[in-house]
Amino acid sequence: MLRKHLFEELIWGGLAALLVWGGWTSRPGWAQAPESAPLRVFILAGQSNMQGHAQVSTIPAMQWNPQAAPLLKDILGPDGQPRACQRVWISSLGSSDTEKIGRLTVGFGAAGKEPKIGPEYTFGIYIEKHLDGPVLIIKTAWGGKSLHTDFRPPSAGPYEFTPEQLEVLERRGKDVQQIQADRKAASGRFYRLMIDHVRFVLSDIERVCPQYDPAQGYELAGFVWFQGWNDMVDSGTYPHRDQPKGFDEYSRLLGHFIRDVRSDLDCPDLPFVIGVLGVGGPTDRYGPDKQRYKSVHQNFRDAMAAPADWPEFRGNVVAVRTEAYWDMQVAALRERERAILPQVNAIRKRIRAGEIARDEGEQQIAALYDQTFDARELEILRRSVSNAEYHYLGSAGIMAQIGKGFADAMVQLMEKRSPR
Repeated sequence: MLRKHLFEELIWGGLAALLVWGGWTSRPGWAQAPESAPLRVFILAGQSNMQGHAQVSTIPAMQWNPQAAPLLKDILGPDGQPRACQRVWISSLGSSDTEKIGRLTVGFGAAGKEPKIGPEYTFGIYIEKHLDGPVLIIKTAWGGKSLHTDFRPPSAGPYEFTPEQLEVLERRGKDVQQIQADRKAASGRFYRLMIDHVRFVLSDIERVCPQYDPAQGYELAGFVWFQGWNDMVDSGTYPHRDQPKGFDEYSRLLGHFIRDVRSDLDCPDLPFVIGVLGVGGPTDRYGPDKQRYKSVHQNFRDAMAAPADWPEFRGNVVAVRTEAYWDMQVAALRERERAILPQVNAIRKRIRAGEIARDEGEQQIAALYDQTFDARELEILRRSVSNAEYHYLGSAGIMAQIGKGFADAMVQLMEKRSPR
């Protein structure tokens, strides 16, 4: 069993610990003899869940997740710390203020006080297991971005406001022409940034991947798209989202996105994995408090997955339904925690008001938790979660499975791909 406080030194050590793990060493320390195989290049793109908000401190909690626990043998090195890949390199843009490059390890998730992982970490680990030769991941991910505007593909045409949207804007006295002009200016901006960064990295691969051998060249090997939240919650762009076909426009846009990426990167058969948004887990297991979201969530997931079944994409596009990796055990514990939160918040309010001493209030809160959970349940709850539900609970156990799921799906597509 992993030590209870396996990563305390990481939490407080910050960058120093990452340097020990080999993520961001100085360039002279990177150099190794080039592998005698073409460099495989994978592009990972999307919004905040592609950035990744799973704090590294949640990795030890994977031992309590039956689905995630088997992955620990591939994630942890002999010293019990998360390992760095030996043949996988990454350029990540959007997850922090500046581009991050280096050998793939933890810390390439979203910026924060503690290093985080996104799908890139285990995607790289399992791609490395499947493939010989060097690998380069180019990750472009920005939080809070939509497909209908921010990542809007060029061939989709301009964003068209619905009559309902225009009516609401006019009723509120808004400058409709200015809003339309602003939307036009914003449309496709992050699509262009994504393509530009891919081209920039490919123009000087050795800057990121010292193992690159120009004589062997490189191959664009696959693309992973993991996005969706900002479209799913947009009732203006998708006014009938709670009805069947309410997200057909998203499917249409995603089809254009796939075609345009392949065209702009001159790779017409580029394997494409769609990471279908799955926060909350399978909708048929939603509890009473989530029933009002059930149809919207399911409709959106089906719309995201739909292009994989279109005849033109069959065999080279696949959808991975990430709901399968949701931690139902932790979700159930959080439901029980919600039942006592009103009492917890009331106690904290009394502490702030000076009605009771802080020590007394904290003892009352601890007693509530002790009455609600046994020691093991409390450990699982507190060590498995580091972010909100819409970020997959900030759970390394969930995120690690997602990355592996993307890698497994990608390998299957690559096996079907015609020799280049």
